[in-house]
Amino acid sequence: MQDVALGPWAKSFPVESWGMTHREFLATEPRLSAFATPLLTIDRSATQHNVALMADWLGARDFEIAPHGKTTMAPQLWQQLLDAGAWGITLATAWQVQLARSFGIRRIILANEVIDPRALSWLGAELADPEFELTCWVDSLEVVSLMRAGLSGAARPVDVAVELGSGRTGAARVADALAIAAAIESAPELRLVGVGGYEGSAGNTRSTADLDAVRSHLDRIVAVHDAIHWQHTPLVSAGGSAYFDVVADRLGPLVDRATVVLRSGAYQVHDEGFYQQITPLPGLRSAMHGWARVLSRPAPGLAILDGGKRDFPYDLALPSTAYGSLSKLNDQHGYLPYDGSGPEIGDVVRLGLSHPCTAFDKWRLIPMISSVDDDDPVVVDLVATYF
Repeated sequence: MQDVALGPWAKSFPVESWGMTHREFLATEPRLSAFATPLLTIDRSATQHNVALMADWLGARDFEIAPHGKTTMAPQLWQQLLDAGAWGITLATAWQVQLARSFGIRRIILANEVIDPRALSWLGAELADPEFELTCWVDSLEVVSLMRAGLSGAARPVDVAVELGSGRTGAARVADALAIAAAIESAPELRLVGVGGYEGSAGNTRSTADLDAVRSHLDRIVAVHDAIHWQHTPLVSAGGSAYFDVVADRLGPLVDRATVVLRSGAYQVHDEGFYQQITPLPGLRSAMHGWARVLSRPAPGLAILDGGKRDFPYDLALPSTAYGSLSKLNDQHGYLPYDGSGPEIGDVVRLGLSHPCTAFDKWRLIPMISSVDDDDPVVVDLVATYF
């Protein structure tokens, strides 16, 4: 992160850190106990473990990966992925691409349609850098027309992939996708480089019906790939964080004819909720934890914590603790039912969280600790987010 002065903008950081740069603060070897609650931390040992585990899984299958950067919006964590061999970084909006470029990211998948005139104008100029590689999605003839209009005067054609849909954006049928591909090939402002999609919109469980829907979506991606007479090695991309094993099964046969790129992003941080239940890669460890203090015990069997919706994710599952799961969150309070003696007023409770994509956006600066298993872990880095 940039060596800026810490201050009250850094939520839950010790007052003693205010005015220090992050380097000066880290030189004091701060401990987790120095921070106030509520707090979110990142476990360095767990991220390292998860990134290495996924790299081994990919290497055994000759797959590439461009992890989805929107999960953390933390360029420091993106760099950890790139250092471990990631092919590139995936992003979801043109602004996110602009941010990534400001941090020197060279190869990006923009897994979305780009039709905003200002975004297209910026992209056309940014492509003057010959080392910049970007591929974005196209899912309709209308998008082809809008991109052509917005890219007038671009430094070079924009690489695009036809997107197949599964309930969100994307062409609904193979025939539609092939018509879009033909329009792209006739557009001098664009260059057809591949086929992509997101199978996560087809399901969110491991039920037979959801898995069949995911397979059907992936099979349509393969069908479009096979129907196009490629003049170069195409890019074929799919793979969120829930079904990349199914992606491997369906797209694996293409690795000798295409660059197959997964886009899973949650595995680096993982969680103790949704992804823990659905991940196809055993051994991943949660690298994000919440910390909250018991403020009150207003009734038998109920503790009120000092962290709520403004601090922790709640869209897929409520935080969990050693005493059980929270039952409700207000903006700044959490409700923890318990059996037996329960936590005392003033106790700090560690929270297991679900869904990293909605954890990081609540924190501008996150302490990275050595390991959550250490006794009063050392803070080894500070991770800045950009939302």
